[in-house]
Amino acid sequence: MTSDTIAAQAAKGAIGTAHPRLEGRDKVTGAARYAGEVSFSGLAHGWLAVSTITRGRIRSVDTAAVLGMPGVLTVLHHGNAPRINVDHLNPKGMTLDPIALVFQNDRVPHMGWPVALVVAETSEQAREAAEALVVRYEEEPFDVAFSSDRPDAYIAPGPAGAAVAEKGDLEAELAASAVVVDAEYTTPEEHHSAMEPHAVTVFWDGDRLEVADSNQGAFRVATDLAGLFSLDPASVRVRSDHVGGGFGGKVDMRPHQVAAVMAARVLRRPVRVVMTRRQVFSLTGYRSPTRQHIRLGADANGRLRALEHRSLSQTSSVYQFVEAAAGVGRVMYEADAHHTANEVVRLDVPTPTYMRAPSEAPGSFALESAIDELAEKCGVDPIELRALNEPEAGPISGLPFSSNHLVACMREGGRRFGWADRDSRPGLRREGRWLLGTGTAAATFYTLAAPSTATATAEADGTFTVRIAAADIGTGARTALRLIAADALGVPADSIRVHVGDSDFGPAIIAGGSMGSRSWGWAVAEAAEELRGRIAGSPDVPVEGITIRSNTAANLAALAKKERHAFGAQFAEVAVDTATGEVRVRRLLGMFAAGVIVNPLTARNQLIGGMTWGLSMALHEEAVRDRLSGGLVGADWAGYHFAANADVPRIEVEWLNEGPDPDDPIGIKGIGEIGIVGTAAAIANAVWHATGVRHRHLPIRLDRVLMAGTETQNA
Repeated sequence: MTSDTIAAQAAKGAIGTAHPRLEGRDKVTGAARYAGEVSFSGLAHGWLAVSTITRGRIRSVDTAAVLGMPGVLTVLHHGNAPRINVDHLNPKGMTLDPIALVFQNDRVPHMGWPVALVVAETSEQAREAAEALVVRYEEEPFDVAFSSDRPDAYIAPGPAGAAVAEKGDLEAELAASAVVVDAEYTTPEEHHSAMEPHAVTVFWDGDRLEVADSNQGAFRVATDLAGLFSLDPASVRVRSDHVGGGFGGKVDMRPHQVAAVMAARVLRRPVRVVMTRRQVFSLTGYRSPTRQHIRLGADANGRLRALEHRSLSQTSSVYQFVEAAAGVGRVMYEADAHHTANEVVRLDVPTPTYMRAPSEAPGSFALESAIDELAEKCGVDPIELRALNEPEAGPISGLPFSSNHLVACMREGGRRFGWADRDSRPGLRREGRWLLGTGTAAATFYTLAAPSTATATAEADGTFTVRIAAADIGTGARTALRLIAADALGVPADSIRVHVGDSDFGPAIIAGGSMGSRSWGWAVAEAAEELRGRIAGSPDVPVEGITIRSNTAANLAALAKKERHAFGAQFAEVAVDTATGEVRVRRLLGMFAAGVIVNPLTARNQLIGGMTWGLSMALHEEAVRDRLSGGLVGADWAGYHFAANADVPRIEVEWLNEGPDPDDPIGIKGIGEIGIVGTAAAIANAVWHATGVRHRHLPIRLDRVLMAGTETQNA
């Protein structure tokens, strides 16, 4: 194929036009195979046994009776499991959460800790044997009590920001403020609840380790397995063709992956391990509960003089993860004095982890609720209050914004929602037994990118093949990368084949932090553009078989330093029955500014999904930890409530066309997280507008509405 042929095939730009998912048909017909469905000859099945105590040591694992049960092949535990390199550092240069370093010692640091893997010929045999396995413990006192007054809490940085950021004299500005908001807001422990549980299938092909896994980054998993088992990285291949949701819970190494490799090495046959839903709750991370204290000071017109946001989260006794909820205010609003700090306390609980919009989701609930309270106290419209405090540059960093269309989102979203017709006084609108209210909140999520590699190949039939170790966790990443490649090559989208989820394709960043499409798209575009140039430079030379590999590390390092963020505005209408405690969300509208929207069809899906999760966060989701046992109450989908179809109203999603950024060649900001940010606050603010009662603690349960109504009546 020559460049003339490519020019003849070129069609209108693919980016920005709606395209169905490439793998959609396979998923709905069952042709798509997930990690727990990949079949190998001689497959054995592993079942994790987990601790029934919260803290202590394993005294004994009585394997004799279990090994005599039908089909049982082996029982791995700390006394006989292969030793691994526990000092391995992941690609970020960090040690792994010890929960992934299975069976290396006799310690039990929390309820549900993996203590053994039973492997049998069938999953039913493995499960029966694992449930029959007797493990004896030496129990120790434990502490799972999370509260605001923990004396052992300490300042710590989050995954993407400093522990403390400050400027100005906070106390002086608060003292000089005409209006002050001083309140505490709380969010509960929340869990990812991905449709597909964590699963892995492992086999050794000679000296090569082959892994079919459900994860958010095949190359990262391959790197970690190679490091843990002291293998040549080239001898480990991880494939993750289809993933049934991740939301952050499939980013890091987990015990089932390591245990399966151990078992496959011991037995020299393929092994599959699939977590139960209850095990997912204790072994794969969650969003930490938060206690957030906010103080806002403003002049009589609503201009902020002081902004303080302090957040406390929990982590395990063996590994530190900080839900840095206080960071959201560092870019949202200008104030003469800023002080934001993140604290954490170590408890005998599992380690939290990334969960959709980590830090921003709980942080925005607190900050945007407080901003609404400030607007009420100042007698200023909530949209106008935000416009009044719009920063010209990063309030803490002083860096220029690549773009900041928050106020534009608020104004255009308000126009579409009908905000101008709203009576700001609470408790006035009634429809039968329902009190009606509307609320709004702002949203932001940082824009990141990480080095990635990709290849683009010209095929003999005139098509092109793109390969990248991206993870399509249900977001439509394959389809987006196809559109990016098509425009970079100047060819129709249907002439592009995209292969993802294979560590053999080379380094690529995980699916997380809303940086997947931005990072991968950049790598794909670079490879495709160079291939197009190579073909155009040799018009008379056959080009089939030419492969170009890109690496974005150098270009990312040269990117101008700016505050890069997606922004949005959330609007909600609710109906509240104070006699029954019911809260029904009747309408949600989100207006976003998120850079280049590659595929409007899947983008709308992502944003609606995020807003739906925000609704679920506001009204339903709450994991409760029993202080007597140390375990979760109802650690399954029967006990952990989240929004069902009947809870979800009409959701409208729109976005602004931000235009090109001359300093950013890719222009994608990411949309995976921004949809959830601010949604819970908008709903809480709407509940206040309906009832006149502030709800500062999530979720807004029936009993909390009833108690608030009683307190209001007795006041």
